[in-house]
Amino acid sequence: MDGKALEGKVIVVTGAGGGLGKEISLALARQGAKVVVNDLGVTLDGKPAADSRAVQVADEITAAGGAALADVGSVADWESTAAMIDRAVSHFGRLDAVVHSAGILRDTIFHKMTPEDFDSVMKVHLYGAFNVSRAAAPHFRKQGSGAFVLMTSSAGLIGSIGQANYASAKLGIVALSRSISMDMGRFGVRSNCIAPHAFSRMIESVPGLSPEEQERYLEKRRRTTRADQVAPLVGYLCSDAAREVSGQVFGARGNEVYLYSQPRPIRTLHRAGGWTLESLSEMLEPALRKSFTPLERTRDVFSWDAI
Repeated sequence: MDGKALEGKVIVVTGAGGGLGKEISLALARQGAKVVVNDLGVTLDGKPAADSRAVQVADEITAAGGAALADVGSVADWESTAAMIDRAVSHFGRLDAVVHSAGILRDTIFHKMTPEDFDSVMKVHLYGAFNVSRAAAPHFRKQGSGAFVLMTSSAGLIGSIGQANYASAKLGIVALSRSISMDMGRFGVRSNCIAPHAFSRMIESVPGLSPEEQERYLEKRRRTTRADQVAPLVGYLCSDAAREVSGQVFGARGNEVYLYSQPRPIRTLHRAGGWTLESLSEMLEPALRKSFTPLERTRDVFSWDAI
């Protein structure tokens, strides 16, 4: 990103202690934004980390001449999230954008998934997106502007094996963002989603691959889908240049940026007098099968290499 398109803006980034969130925070700071670096400081499986990743990233930003504030609250907790937003406003005087990239994984095949596996992932991803967005909403409404950038995933948009909890949360974030864009558009507030393809610790435990396949897959991802390649799209959506863009779902993959479709009816069957189970059994599948969405995974849909 060239220039200082975000000069003076205050932006909260969750999950900013490493990977995608860190690269986003550094890129936003280079663009002149004052960044609230939020990271709970846990490992991917939720265990306490040995140091404060949020403080490290904030220190890196300030050492480069930028302005940053570290926050170690949990986005899964409403009180902690509300306190973080209030602290951001009191420290910097305003709030212009929120980027929610915090996440955890509890990958397991569905019939083995526990309620705790499901709940913990939903709390960080979907509840976290609600908490941080809802806490920021009154500030945005009052000032008549604001931008949300919420991270979704192709796991929810397309499909993934062993990630029913993660996919459910990520698709829920799309609906949340769409609703925010409709409810708050009248106040000059916009909300968009990004489905990033970027190597980070979040993809190191993707199930369904042998150790050899996993290493080949990860080595390729390290080279072709870097976290810093997603950051420009985040910066754009936080900037005034995107003031007319809201309610959309974007993807970023290597040097590619793309727009996802959103669900709309694609075929219709009408029968005078209505339908019965018997008539549906006879007519529905033959009429609609060619339009069924196949059970594909992300790598089936993105059949070309990222460059």
